[in-house]
Amino acid sequence: MNILNYLEFSLLEIFIVSVIILVASIIRGFNGFGFSATSVSGLAFLLPAIEIVPIILLLEVAISVFMIPYIWNKINWKFVLQILIGIVIGTPVGLYLLKFFSQNFTHLLICIIIIFFSILLMRGYINKKIDNYFMKILTGMISGALNGLSTLGGLPVALFLLITSMQPIFIRGSLAALFFITDIYAFSLSYFAEIVNMTTVYRSIPLILILPLGVFIGNKFFVKSREETYRKVVFYFLITISVIGILRIFFKF
Repeated sequence: MNILNYLEFSLLEIFIVSVIILVASIIRGFNGFGFSATSVSGLAFLLPAIEIVPIILLLEVAISVFMIPYIWNKINWKFVLQILIGIVIGTPVGLYLLKFFSQNFTHLLICIIIIFFSILLMRGYINKKIDNYFMKILTGMISGALNGLSTLGGLPVALFLLITSMQPIFIRGSLAALFFITDIYAFSLSYFAEIVNMTTVYRSIPLILILPLGVFIGNKFFVKSREETYRKVVFYFLITISVIGILRIFFKF
């Protein structure tokens, strides 16, 4: 049987999907986050959300493994654990609020907030006073709640790190470690909920082979970049993803 039958893709579709995943993995290798947001934004043109999510979850776990050699010694574990406490508390809250709030409205509101703070940060806004235990737990709770309401749970954490002016090398390492843990958790839940099937596995296997190349390229860009360049790239990425999110809400693509 033709391998494309297992993938349920045409040759053109597998090429487009591969390019999207390569770009997303380069962004993840550079930023330490953004793989899911980039992948979902691109794959939404080809696949329904129910088919995208399990593929991305599996690839997220894999790409986190490939990033370990680049970030292991650059992780602020204390920060990661404090954010995780908040995420554990906030996630069920977000799932509960999903019953009462429109997902599109919440997505729109968060995109606007992300754009607003990104512009402030680009203009030099820094606030190290919020770098305390309470605010880290609160940020984790907001992130967890947003994971239940939308797909933007990682963005508040990235914004927090930028506002508190943590060094890029620790921002990237801490975000990668944080998402590695949460991705394993999310993938486990998806597996037991039977969202992951053999088609997901077949589609993911060739895409996993692309991830090390993307992470390698992204890491090369990161190593060569200055702190100012890193922050600008992250700001523009946050704004771009948020604008795409707003456009998808209004134009339903």
